[in-house]
Formats: sequence, structure tokens, C-alpha cells
Amino acid sequence: MEELNDLLQQRRAKIDTFISAGVNPFANDFKVLHNAGQINDNHQQESREDLEGSTVEYRFAGRIMARRDFGKAAFLQLQDGSGRIQVYVAKKEIGDDAFDYFKKLDIGDIVGVCGVPFRTQTDELSIRAGEVKLLTKSLLPLPEKWHGLTDVETRYRQRYLDLMVNPEVREVFRKRSRIVNLIRDFMLEHDYLEVETPMMHQIAGGATAKPFVTRHNTLKMDLFLRIAPELYLKRLVVGGFDRVFEINRNFRNEGISIQHNPEFTMMEFYQAYATYDDLMDFSEQLICHVTQQVCGSLVIPYGEKTVDLTPPWERLTLKDAIVKYGEVELELLNDRDRSLAYATDTLGLELDGHIGHGKLLAEIFDEVVEPKLWNPVFITQYPTEISPLSRKNDENPDVVDRFELFIVGRELANAFSELNNPIDQKQRFLDQLKEKAAGDEEAHAMDEDYIRALEYGLPPAAGEGIGIDRLVMLLTNSASIRDVILFPQMRPEAG
Repeated sequence: MEELNDLLQQRRAKIDTFISAGVNPFANDFKVLHNAGQINDNHQQESREDLEGSTVEYRFAGRIMARRDFGKAAFLQLQDGSGRIQVYVAKKEIGDDAFDYFKKLDIGDIVGVCGVPFRTQTDELSIRAGEVKLLTKSLLPLPEKWHGLTDVETRYRQRYLDLMVNPEVREVFRKRSRIVNLIRDFMLEHDYLEVETPMMHQIAGGATAKPFVTRHNTLKMDLFLRIAPELYLKRLVVGGFDRVFEINRNFRNEGISIQHNPEFTMMEFYQAYATYDDLMDFSEQLICHVTQQVCGSLVIPYGEKTVDLTPPWERLTLKDAIVKYGEVELELLNDRDRSLAYATDTLGLELDGHIGHGKLLAEIFDEVVEPKLWNPVFITQYPTEISPLSRKNDENPDVVDRFELFIVGRELANAFSELNNPIDQKQRFLDQLKEKAAGDEEAHAMDEDYIRALEYGLPPAAGEGIGIDRLVMLLTNSASIRDVILFPQMRPEAG
């Protein structure tokens, strides 16, 4: 820390030196016309002989990432948002006074350069500077080895440093932006209308999760940061928008892990006159399209293995998946007491003895099935008990017309045919209120206005939520959700 303070003082002293000499250390009067990527693209095919005597002049700016000094000349590695390029700075080219100030520049400073292209003796494309202008004087030094910032805590907490010194991290977030744009374009091409719904709700609804609470002073009322946009989007379907989608931020007051961040991004979409079967087909098409565009293949690396996204994807009922991966008989799962004994005695799960049969099966599934679902698989026929907004199956009212999509052992999407019977929906909300009264903080609250909307008539419909962060993790081979969120939630820094 003492060494860092010394460097800080030295650089502050340089600021005073520049100001005394009439040099603005935070100038904003250099016109940038080009970038490193353009320069590299323009001349990548040209030889040393082709560039000899070139009069093409470039004006660009970037951060000094490295420098090699040779007395009256130096080589810089300059980095901007498009990449890096080498700059040759010679005393005879920029003049004695300018070179004296140039020697005071540090790694991390941002400079503007005007010069012409050439190739060095080692055939590296470079710019011979005719002008070097200080634009921003950095006070703090870059990490010791600028290409090797590896401390995870520092990388997440100081993402600006991570982006500055790790090109592969910048590439992850460029891919993230492309993935979101590809999803949006796909939805628009399929006649979905993009909408925006409230992020502050009077009632926390649309999912089973613990909300964040805030306060509106003027209205003198508590509000909840949204845990899902579902109930508002379905109101829009009631209103006559047959296909809607929203790429949205959700907030859930839950734990932090490699799969969970309290603030995360999802896309939710709803389609009138569709079923959950239709959305399975649509999900395959959407995710395969995005994967092919971003990765160039449907067989992609993840960790030390590969994932094969080639359709058609496997489809299993929740019970059949437990039978397959838990190696238990279906008759056991159909018996609530035997299922409880299996969960507690064989699997060692700590469960309330009064747990409902449906919730019990979901607990067993989470334990024995979910981690083993590597290649994409749709799990269907979820218990009605844990699906308060889903349409009951016509043949078996104990389950709903719902699926969850799993890839690499993680849930990536959740969808169902919508419950549009207001009488049934109100009873399900009442059942959830009993769960809440019994201590379940994630149970769904009653939403009277949503019931009223259903009473006007929600057409038969299906809806789905896709976890954008988890999809980006998959397509960028990232192990943690923090690797694909620019500023993940962190504990306060130790004082």
C-alpha cells in the first residue's frame, strides 16, 4: 500500500508539472477520426514495401498498455475499444519539447496520436507518430502484468480494470450484447411486440420468490422491485396484444452463487392461441439460431466437455426423469409416504413432514435429476401444487401443462400454457396465501386486479421466461454468472 501511495504522489506531481508547462493533463480537444481496428483492417494485407513512404494519416486515441524506450525513440502499445496497435515515437519526428513531455507519460495514460502506417523490421504493423498528445493522465498504475489480472474479487469489484487488461473479458460482453440483439431480432421477425412494464409493483407476483421492498414517500406505500413481469405481460394479452415480449431486469432477494445474482436479466414472452408444446418448438428454434450465429456450431464447448444442441431435444416428464436418474420405481413416486421416506432416508433431505406431494417430488427432482441434465432436455408435467399460474392438464389435474428447459445441469427456461380461468386462478392464489401464512416467504400473493383482468377474458395462451445471463454463460463458456454480468452484486469492501 505504501508503494502504491508513492506512485500516486509521483503521478500527481507530474500533473502539476504538465499544468505549469501549459499542458492540460485532461484535455478534450483532440479530434479522433479512426480506431486501431480500422487501421489493422486497412493494412493487414500490405507488406513493408507496400507501406514504405505511405502518406495515409490516421488520428486515433487509446490507453498506453506497454512501452519500450530506446533513448531517442520508443514503442508504445496503444489500446482502444476496437483493439491494440503499436506506435513508434521518435524525437526527430515530434520535436525536442514534445519528446521531453512524452518521456513523462506513464503506462495507463490516454493519448491521442497522429501518424502514418509502416511495418517494422519484425513486420509488425505500426504507426509512426507525428504528434502525441496527452488526453488523460492516470493516477493509479495498471496491475503489474497488465494482461494477467486474475484475482477474481478484484476483477468483479473493479470491472473497469478487468475490461481494460483482459481482452477475453471484453469479448464475453461483446458476445452478450450480440446475443441479446439476436434474440430481439428473432422475436421481432416472428411478429412479437416489444414492450416495457413496471419495475416497481404494488404486489410481488409472477413468480415464487422473496422480493426486495422499497418505499414511495409521496404515496406513503411500500413497493416491491419486480420478481417477474408475467402478470403485467398477460394483462397486455387480455388487452389484445397477441404476441408480446420484454427483455427485463428482475430482482429477487435470494442468495448469491455461481448461478444466482439478486439482479438478473430475463426475456419473457407470451403468445395467444399457443400451447406449451408450441413454445418447446419455438425455444429450440430460437436458441439454436442464436447459438449458430454466435458460436458457428450447435456443438459447443462448456467447461471440459461439449454440449450438443442439435435438435430435436429430449422431452421427459418430471416423474420419468426421477425414475431414469434416481433409479426408483414409478409406484414409489406415486405414493406420497414412500416418496417422503425416500427423500429423507435415502437422499438425506431435511423436509417438513407436512410437505405436499407435489412440492416433495420437486425437491427429489432437484436433488437427483437436475445436476445430471447436460444436453438440452425439456422436463414436463410439473405438479399443480408448485405451479400457481399454470393451466392444469386436461387429463390429469394433479399436473400442469408446463416445461422447464435444462442445459448443463441448470434451468434455462420456464414455460407453460397459461391459466386463464379466473375462478381457478383465484383459488390457487388463496392456496398460496395459506402457504404464506404458514411461513413460506416465496409464496405468491393475491393480485385482485389480475383476477379482474382474467374475468374480462384472457385468450388461451402460453408464455415463457428465458434466463439471459445463463444463456450467455452457456454460449461464452463461462463458469459463473458473475463472469457475464458487468457489475455483479458484491459484499462491501473490507474497510
